Amino acid sequence: MDEEVFNIQLRSFLKKVGIQSQREIEQAVRAGISAGSLDGSETLTASVVLRVPGADVDVTIEDDIRLA
Repeated sequence: MDEEVFNIQLRSFLKKVGIQSQREIEQAVRAGISAGSLDGSETLTASVVLRVPGADVDVTIEDDIRLA
């Protein structure tokens, strides 16, 4: 394994995941506030499932996101 290539590829993947995840959450929260289903003071529970079948990875990561 080429550690440098692996590191670059892994960072690229994580950057893509982070950026896309942030956009999706921001859009959903703004839409929820506009629609009245959220008032902007909630704490939302978020979870992400990370799967890499070729490396036998199956992990759920959970945390809370406070809106205020």
